[in-house]
Amino acid sequence: MEISVKFESDGLQLAGILHVPDDLKKGEQRPAIMVLHGFGGSKNRPGSEKNANQFCEWGYVALRFDMRGCGESEGEKGRVLCFDQVADTKNALSWLAEREEVDGQRIAVSGSSFGAAVAVYTGGVDERVAAVISAGGWGDGARKFRGQHPTPEAWARFTKMLEDGKRHRIETGESLMVPRWDIVPVPEHLRVNQPTGAKDMFPAETAQSMYDFRADEVVGNIAPRPLLLFHPANDSVTPTEQSVEMFRRAGQPTELVLMAGLDHFASAGGDPRPGQVFKSWLDAHFPL
Repeated sequence: MEISVKFESDGLQLAGILHVPDDLKKGEQRPAIMVLHGFGGSKNRPGSEKNANQFCEWGYVALRFDMRGCGESEGEKGRVLCFDQVADTKNALSWLAEREEVDGQRIAVSGSSFGAAVAVYTGGVDERVAAVISAGGWGDGARKFRGQHPTPEAWARFTKMLEDGKRHRIETGESLMVPRWDIVPVPEHLRVNQPTGAKDMFPAETAQSMYDFRADEVVGNIAPRPLLLFHPANDSVTPTEQSVEMFRRAGQPTELVLMAGLDHFASAGGDPRPGQVFKSWLDAHFPL
């Protein structure tokens, strides 16, 4: 069963979909998993919808929702800031913990790409998070961007964009809008994963927010709660070393899975292996 829901985060109404297992009995409470979407995405992106459906099929209550400024949620459209999304995730957790279907002590956070970084950071600063799943995430924004803009020329263009954004804000009081692909380069063959109508321009503050964001610094706080770091072995968008470094900094129990034959939007495709990994890990570390 899917229920359209709304809840408040810092005075803004966020829109979500709550997935409730069909076999949930009256008065029963289940563990829940929140599904965080990627950069400039929404709850209705194929990967988010697929993951939420899978979690629900396996017996968990699942919540996918639009971060502020994204999808159907309130907020300035396109103004995507990392710590705003951490706040939205914490507020979503507070709302979800009060649902009659949910065991409020057992709520996990799952995210892909940008959402994975937010999931790890939230787990590192909020002890209410019972478990974390990171798929294709990143732990150090500056190092991530250096890998995404690898040539001297590309790095010079990117850092100039950051400086231009700061100067434009000081001189005009407004944000400098920059193209999506100038922030996070994505190979042409993978851009089909961007849904029709998705925003193409974002404020330069979005790039600066990502540059300054370091889930690496708090990932070690998640232990002894379980953490899964899943990453394509040759990710053409988010450098695979990001998950490797988070694993190095994390405590136990943490599992790192690098999977060959997949690229960045692994959860959105038809390959069953990511789902099999998630199911096996949940059975072992966050069972019903």
